[in-house]
Formats: sequence, C-alpha cells, structure tokens
Amino acid sequence: MGKRKSTYKATLDEMFALQRFGIKLGLATIRNILKNLGNPQNQYACIHIAGTNGKGSIASGLSAILQAAGYRTGLYTSPHLIDFNERITVNSRQISNKRVVEAYHKVKKAHRGKRQPTFFEFTTAMALYEFADQGVDCAIIETGMGGRLDATNMVKPAVSIISNISLEHRMYLGNTIAEIAGEKGGIIKYRVPVVTGARQRDAVSMLESLAEKKKAPFYRFGKDFRVRRNSGQTFNYYGMDHTWRNLRTNLVGPHQVDNASLVLAACEALVRKKKFKLSEGHIRKGLSKINWPGRLEFVGQAPRILLDGAHNLAAARNLARFLRDSLPKTNITLVAGILDDKPYKAMLQPLMRLCKKVIVTRPAIDRALEPDVLYDVAKQVVRNVRQFPNVEEAVSHAVKTAKPDEVICVAGSLYVVGEAKQALDKLL
Repeated sequence: MGKRKSTYKATLDEMFALQRFGIKLGLATIRNILKNLGNPQNQYACIHIAGTNGKGSIASGLSAILQAAGYRTGLYTSPHLIDFNERITVNSRQISNKRVVEAYHKVKKAHRGKRQPTFFEFTTAMALYEFADQGVDCAIIETGMGGRLDATNMVKPAVSIISNISLEHRMYLGNTIAEIAGEKGGIIKYRVPVVTGARQRDAVSMLESLAEKKKAPFYRFGKDFRVRRNSGQTFNYYGMDHTWRNLRTNLVGPHQVDNASLVLAACEALVRKKKFKLSEGHIRKGLSKINWPGRLEFVGQAPRILLDGAHNLAAARNLARFLRDSLPKTNITLVAGILDDKPYKAMLQPLMRLCKKVIVTRPAIDRALEPDVLYDVAKQVVRNVRQFPNVEEAVSHAVKTAKPDEVICVAGSLYVVGEAKQALDKLL
C-alpha cells in the first residue's frame, strides 16, 4: 500500500510539473496521443459542454439524470478542489489512485510527438482513455478554455452545450463577445444539436451562424425552451417537446434553475436523436440528486460557512445576488482570493458591499494575486479588512473571530475554495 501511494504521489508530481508548459491551444498534440491510444473517445457517446459559467453544474446534472436512467456515465471536469481524481469520475465515483497511475503511463507511452503535452492535454487524454477502459455508455466532457482549439474538442458529441458567453481569457479567445462566442462555438459539429443559454445579440448571431454552416439543430434558452421559477429551487420547464411542472434542482441559487433548463433541453435533444431513453421520472430523480461541491455549498454550523468558487465577474454577481436575497440582515465575513487574469476590482465590488468584514488571501497557485493588491481595493469599501498570506490562515482567523450567528463566505477562485475545504477539515 505504501509503495502504491508513493507511486501515485510520484505520478502526480510528474503531472503537475507539466504545468510549467502553460496553456497551449491546439489539437495536433492531443490528436496524436489519442490516435496512438486507438481513439478511445470514439468508443462511447459524448456530451460536450463549453461556456463561461455553469459548465460543471450542467455536467453534474446530466450525469445524475443519465445515471438515474441506468446508463454508465463518465464525467470529466476541471479544476479539482482537493484531489486530482475528482476530475475523472465514473457513475459519480472518482477513479482510484491505481487507475490514475495506469492511465498516466498509458498516455505517456502513447505520446510520440515533438511538443511536450500540457497538463490539460495529458489529463484530457487520460480521461478519454479511462472512460473507454471502464466501458461507459456516455461521457460528459467539460472544456478547459474556449472550445475550438481546446484539447477536449476531439470528441464527437451526441449534443453540444454552450452555457453562456462573457468576456474572459481575452489573450487566448479574443476581445469581443462575438470573437469569444466563435471560439466556444468551435465545439459545434456537423448535424449535432446544440443547446445554448447565450443571450447577447452578437453571441447568439455568431452561434446561429456556426450552427447553420454545420447544419446543426440550434436550441436557444428563452426562444426554444424556457423556465418559470416557483418557490425556492422549484420551477416549471417549457421545452421543445415537453412541459414539466414543479421540478426541483438540488443546487442552490436562482442561476441554477437556468442551468437546469439547459440540462433538460439537452435531454430532449438526446431523446429526439434516439440516443438515450430518458423519462420524466429519470429527470426528476436526477435533478434531486445533483451534487456539485464548492458552488453555493454550506458547511459547518455557528458560524455557517458558504463556499462558492465565484471565479469571474458573472459568477461574483450571482453570488452577490444570492447573499442579498437569501441572507439579508446577516453579518457576513468575506474571505477572498482571486487569480491575476480576473477583473478583481469589479468582482470584489458587489460582494464587499454586502459584507461587514473582508479577509483577503491567495491560493498556492502561481497565478494568484498577492493579498496586498486585494487589500488596497477592499480598504476603499470596507473598514474592517485583514490580509493573510495563505488560505488556511485566512479561514482559521475567520472562523475564530466570527460570532455563531454570522456567516463566512469563501469566494473568488475554485483554488481558494479547495484549500478552504482542506483547512476546514482540520478546524471543524
């Protein structure tokens, strides 16, 4: 057992060292690896998901529904919160350490190209290989960045989903909504239905144009399907072929109802293509079982602690809306760390206005902003601001100084949330 653990740790060390190669968009390297693996991605059905926000929630919802219908389901997402194995699951169970090691060496052996694969290319190949090896019926694949040149774009999906479009990763994806939509729309395949929650005119126009060129059926939120919220997380869904009333999603926040609508539209598209048999019962059961940690997740009691990645401006606004509507007249302490490619000032503004105290910190990843940068911004809005060099110290201080009836909100990055979860395991 000790040897296996050390082998697993050595494998992860070797994999994480690949991060020094940074982000390299392109399909040549991943295509070569997958070809040498026998193109495992062609051995099962796939659902491919791109977009700015909501990808993980949509992916977990589809996974839950397909499992409820009896299908063996793979799920590939990123980043992980605590353990690398979270990225690759089969029927909601993380793959074992042994399988991580085996998949890594299979991919390492298959790589015969000139350029060293990036960390994401390597892990994508591992996931696609693993799903074939475990005989899944369907794999739900979340893009890493963009879509057109993302390593995941080697799959041939049964349905493509583009959750929404915001300005992000401009260095890689473009400076306008239309350009970014064009990159994310790169996952649209010939005659493969595409479902989207995009609302901006330029984004919708670009996606519609791409779908038309690929003769792909195009289903848009608010036009081809819609929802009406009831109380709490219950809602009615009005789709292309079905009307389902009083559905309930297990995920918290009004934006999760919109995410659920994309899940249901994708289910309708799958049934239309006769790819899967999904009943209303499967859908209700699946929605009730969705679990997506680190997104509006409450842990602990007295004080309550809310964990939410809120890693970009749209997500920060969703979190602020939830705090305002669900926790009025509550003293809130914000613990925040943000990566250096994010609009940190705009992200902090809507959150800080709702908080009595702010604690700024940084996750261990090298792309994180230094706490003093966030401190200077926070001090302009909130009187009580502290900074700590790491997440564990920040969370520990927040817990020790909060009163039982207060709430601590940890946000700004999924890396911060992951480190906070580890710190809270020791504190609670």
